[in-house]
Amino acid sequence: MIATTTPTFLRALLLFVLSFGQSYADDVLASIAARLVKTPMTQGQFQQEKRLKILRKPLLSTGTFTYHQSKGVIWKTLTPVSSLLLVNDSHLITAQGEQAVPPAFGSVFKALLGGELNRLTEGFSITGKDQKTAWQLQLIPKDALLKKVISTIQLTGDTELRQLELQEVNGNLTQISFTQISHPDHLSSEQQADFERLSP
Repeated sequence: MIATTTPTFLRALLLFVLSFGQSYADDVLASIAARLVKTPMTQGQFQQEKRLKILRKPLLSTGTFTYHQSKGVIWKTLTPVSSLLLVNDSHLITAQGEQAVPPAFGSVFKALLGGELNRLTEGFSITGKDQKTAWQLQLIPKDALLKKVISTIQLTGDTELRQLELQEVNGNLTQISFTQISHPDHLSSEQQADFERLSP
């Protein structure tokens, strides 16, 4: 299950690189960014559903996430198989070991979980709408390589990001819902220990 959950999340994060060339898209982005809660720390629960064309039933997983502005992200899958992903601006740690990540990787996390949409850069064209109760953004890849893999990415939220939907060219679909989101003012001892593993 790790092979179908953690990599999917990583790909979703890595592909959250947007380009807002049109003034309309700029206006929508600014409006949505103004609504998002921005604090040094965000945590919550997630439920992921991955639908593969070769399988009749979707693959389901649940877990928790923690975002810290200066320390990085903890992505902990609890069911059906326990796994842990730790990421900061320069390193990524999984059960398979540690590896370096591109410098821009941390900025993508900040944009996704920290509400800092101004950090998003080139990669996708976008359409969206900002309504009273919710907003929605649809991302279409512009890069030729990405177009071979990703069809669209859709984000939905209110004052928080609530759902991410990733449609692949091959027909596979991944949906991640974020719930029980909160913004504590300090890390728990367990969270602190996890982040210490990312320290140089």
